[in-house]
Amino acid sequence: MTGQVRTVDGRVAGRRGQATRQKLLDCLSEMLSSSPYRDVKVIDVARKAGTSPATFYQYFPDVEGAVLEIAEEMAKEGAGLTELVAGRSWVGKSGWQAAEELVDGFLGFWRKHDAILRVVDLGAAEGDKRFYKIRMKILNAVTSSLTDSVKELQSKGKLDKDVNPAAIAGSLVAMLAAVASHQKGFQSWGVKQAELKPNLALLVHLGITGKKPTK
Repeated sequence: MTGQVRTVDGRVAGRRGQATRQKLLDCLSEMLSSSPYRDVKVIDVARKAGTSPATFYQYFPDVEGAVLEIAEEMAKEGAGLTELVAGRSWVGKSGWQAAEELVDGFLGFWRKHDAILRVVDLGAAEGDKRFYKIRMKILNAVTSSLTDSVKELQSKGKLDKDVNPAAIAGSLVAMLAAVASHQKGFQSWGVKQAELKPNLALLVHLGITGKKPTK
C-alpha cells in the first residue's frame, strides 16, 4: 500500500495499522465472493481478520465504506482496459486480433473481480451515485478508446459517416459488460466459455468495422 492511510478520525495510520486495514479489506473481499453483500456484517469481517469491530470502525465508517474502498482500487485497475483498444488497428487481420484481445481482457477482468463488480452493479442500479461513478469509470476507459477507433475508420473512409462513434462504442461496451457479468449463465444455454469468446469477438468486430473479420 502506498501513500498515507488515515483513520476515520483523520490520524495517519502506521505500518501495523495499514497492515490491519488491508487485512480487513482482504477478508471483506473474500467474504463478498461467498456471501450476499447485504449479509456481510462488521463483526463477521472483524472476526475473520482476527480483530475487533472497534478496530474496523477506526478505518471504515461501515461495511459499505470498506466496499467502496475495494471498488475504487478495482476501478484503478479497470482503467488499464483502455490499453486493449488504444492505438490498435481495426483493419484486416489486425482488427480480428484487436476484437479477440478486447473480449478476452474484458471477460478476464470481470471474472477476476466478479464479487465486487456484482456489488457495484447493485449499488449503481439502486441509484447510488458513488457506485455509478465507479462503474462508469471502468466502462469509460474502453468506450473512449473505441470511440476514437470508430472515428479513425471513418476518417480513412472505411466506415459509413452516418455511424455515431460514441453510440456504437457505448453500445458495444454495454454489451460486453452485460455478457461479462452473465458468463456463468451461458452454460445453462449450452454455451461453453471457449465458444463464447469468438462469437462475442465477432459481434465486436462487426460493430466497429461493419465487416466480417479477416482471420
